[in-house]
Amino acid sequence: MNYSVKEQKKTGSFEIHNFLPEIGIDNARNEILEGLIADSKYISPKFFYNKKGSALFEEITQLEEYYPTRCEKEILSSLISHINFKFNNLDVIELGSGDASKISLVFSQLSENILETIHYFAIDIDQGAIEKSIEQITDVFPVSCTGIVTDFYQHLKVLPRKNRRLFCFFGSTIGNFNPTESGIFLNQLADLMETGDALLLGADMIKDTAILELAYNDRNNITEAFNKNILHTVNTLLETNFNPDDFEHFAFYNTEAARIEMYLKASKNLEIRSKYTSQTIKIKKGEKIHTENSHKFSESKLKKMGLSAGLSLKNMFFDSQNRFSVSYFLKD
Repeated sequence: MNYSVKEQKKTGSFEIHNFLPEIGIDNARNEILEGLIADSKYISPKFFYNKKGSALFEEITQLEEYYPTRCEKEILSSLISHINFKFNNLDVIELGSGDASKISLVFSQLSENILETIHYFAIDIDQGAIEKSIEQITDVFPVSCTGIVTDFYQHLKVLPRKNRRLFCFFGSTIGNFNPTESGIFLNQLADLMETGDALLLGADMIKDTAILELAYNDRNNITEAFNKNILHTVNTLLETNFNPDDFEHFAFYNTEAARIEMYLKASKNLEIRSKYTSQTIKIKKGEKIHTENSHKFSESKLKKMGLSAGLSLKNMFFDSQNRFSVSYFLKD
C-alpha cells in the first residue's frame, strides 16, 4: 500500500492511501482499449475525473440548469434530525467524495463533542480532489480524516471495518451504473456492512424530459467541456492522438430506459493510434463513443434495490420539488 502523510491545520496529520497502483494502470489501459475497439464504443465515466475533470464537474454543480446538487443539498441540510441514528464513535465513509460540500452539511448538524469521536474517510479516484476535500473539512470540523484513492466499484475490500459505519453515496452516482451493476454494487456493499451500519443513498428521480435534458446540455457548454475532457485522460493513459475538437457533445433522455445517455459524436472520419496496441482504432464520421449513463429512479425502484441487497429502507427524503431523493438504509 502506498500512502503519504500531509500536514493538517487543526488536528495534526491525515493519511492518503493510494490503492490505484494495486489495481494497476495496465488494467485501466486495457479497460479503455476494450471499450474503444468494441462495436459500440464506450469509455467508462470514472475516467472523467482527472484534475481538470473534477474542476469542471464542480463548475457544473453550480449551474442553474444542473438541479441535482442543489436539490440534494437542500435535503442534506436538515436531514440528521429526521433519522434515528447515533453518530458518536462512528466511521463516516463517503464514496466518490469529490468535494466537501455535501458531507459538510451533514457534519454541520452535529455537536462538537460528537464530531470529535468521528473518523471521516474520503473515497475517490482523484487524489487531488480528496486532499482538497479533507483540507476543507479539517479547517471547519474537529473530525479525524483519512483519504483512500481507489476505484471503489472494483475495490470495496479496502474500506475500513473497525467501527460502526455510515456510508454516504451521494450525487446519484449509483445512476452511472447499469441496473445489473447497481444491483451487484449494492449487494457487495451490503455484504460488507455489519448490523447497525447505515447507508445514505442520493438518487435522481424520474421527471420531465425537458428538465433532464437541459441539465446535461447547459447553455454555457460546461458539460460539453467536461465530456470532451475524458479524451485528455485517454491520451495520457494510452498515448493516443485524440483531438477533443473532432467530437460533438451529445446527450439525451432515453425514456424507455429512464436514463440520460451521454456520447461524444465524431465530426469526421478518424484514425486513432496508441503505443499500447498495434490495432488502429477507426472511428467513422457520426459514430458515437458512449461516455456516461445517468439513470433516474422511482420510489419503488429504490425500495426494491435496497430490499434485494438485504437493506431495510427506514426513510426516504425529497427536496421541495420532489426532483431528488436521499434514502436512509440500515443493515439490521
